[in-house]
Amino acid sequence: MQLIGILIIIVGFALKFDTIAVVIGAGVITGLVSGMSITEILTTLGDSFVTNRTTCLFMLTLPIIGLCERYGLKAKAINLIKKAKGLSTGKLLSGYTLIREATIAMGVTLGGHPQFVRPLVSPMAEGAAIAKYGEIDEEDLDKIKAHSAASDNIGNFCAQNVFMGNAGILLIASTLEGLGMNVDTLELAKVAIPIALIALVLWIGQCLLLDRKLSKKYSERKNNVGGIA
Repeated sequence: MQLIGILIIIVGFALKFDTIAVVIGAGVITGLVSGMSITEILTTLGDSFVTNRTTCLFMLTLPIIGLCERYGLKAKAINLIKKAKGLSTGKLLSGYTLIREATIAMGVTLGGHPQFVRPLVSPMAEGAAIAKYGEIDEEDLDKIKAHSAASDNIGNFCAQNVFMGNAGILLIASTLEGLGMNVDTLELAKVAIPIALIALVLWIGQCLLLDRKLSKKYSERKNNVGGIA
């Protein structure tokens, strides 16, 4: 009888009842059949939600971002960046990487691929290139998308240990303590600072190199078209 909740979910989904009502109802009935009181059932449901709230919030962002994209978020981002004169793809991605490192170093998680890179950063980087050079080849658009994703990865992974309350720092400290080595999380965070700065400088150089390659390629193409005309 304890498995009756599965049957309730299957029947509820098949009859297209409200999803949340079906799931909660199945949980409550399963708890009652198992001999739990109403208070115990509600406490278990509340504890489960609190424990997994981060996962729930992450899943909620995906349909929200999808709706925003459908109603013009990507187009608005491209139009906005086209109005910024003198802003190149490399400069934009360099600035985003700097912001990403600065926020994660303070323990603030800003961005992420589904929430920030795909709907905003990547379209803006593409828009900056289109505004400057006109039509862009598919191969170069893929490179811009790759650089946009890499900007987020580098900003996140190379600077997250600067915040001494980060999970990575705590994991390192606990592992070393288990091996008999006393490590101060503040000292670990200090060691991570030059790594974050070096990664930022190297990546800015890579982004500016992308600008240089795009400028050379499309300037030559423009000159060739002008010469033929």
